Amino acid sequence: MRIVRYAVGGVQHYGEFISGDSRIVRCEGDPFTGLSPAGQVDDVGDVVILPPVERPRIFGFAYNYASHVDETDREVPEVPVCFMKPSTAVVGPGDAIVYPADAELIHFEGELVAVIGREARHVKAAEAHAYILGYTCGNDVSDRIVQRRESAFGTLLIGKGQDTFAPLGPVIATDLDPSDLTLTTRLNGTVVQSASTADLLLTVPDLVSYLSRHLTLLPGDVIMTGTPSGVGPIRPGDEVEIEIEGIGALRNPVVADSR
Repeated sequence: MRIVRYAVGGVQHYGEFISGDSRIVRCEGDPFTGLSPAGQVDDVGDVVILPPVERPRIFGFAYNYASHVDETDREVPEVPVCFMKPSTAVVGPGDAIVYPADAELIHFEGELVAVIGREARHVKAAEAHAYILGYTCGNDVSDRIVQRRESAFGTLLIGKGQDTFAPLGPVIATDLDPSDLTLTTRLNGTVVQSASTADLLLTVPDLVSYLSRHLTLLPGDVIMTGTPSGVGPIRPGDEVEIEIEGIGALRNPVVADSR
């Protein structure tokens, strides 16, 4: 399934894409407790596509591609380098990434994102697939100047967690093998990242197992699995597109903070 969360007339629904993404079968329920057809089909042109999960907890992993480790001139971490973004950072397909008024250097980071489907604790890597609902695209937008200042003191929040710094979407693709998917990021139509998830240092099951060893994962949690090389700056007026095989493309314009 390619599950989509969307709104019609201000009312939110879950549904399943059909017929080349031009129509959506509206569903009752939600992906975490069960979906069933509601007996109605919506045209994509009549709906607003929302982030695939409402207000998720967001777990991120840094330096999880060797190519990104190399471009940042670092060594491969001895332990997973993880952080969190607040749920208020989430925006959906087509929503704007807001460039803060006082920002100096904002980067895009295209990533595969795993969506947890049920409560997980002490999960073995070999069993992790049973706890994953599916996958979506993500952009780990980062304020590099703030990130570096925070990291120098062993913290990381504002550099990763500002409003609109976690675009997600457009769908949750279920029954997808995450082990070798093509990830492509385009900036204003130009390819700037091109990689395979086969190059992840820690696989998706590894990440689920690691997190669940230390804390309880909940339905709707999302895990941003890391970005490959090619990260770079964005400015107001840009458009970032992250496309992952089997999922689709997440597009977001960049706008200046008007406040």
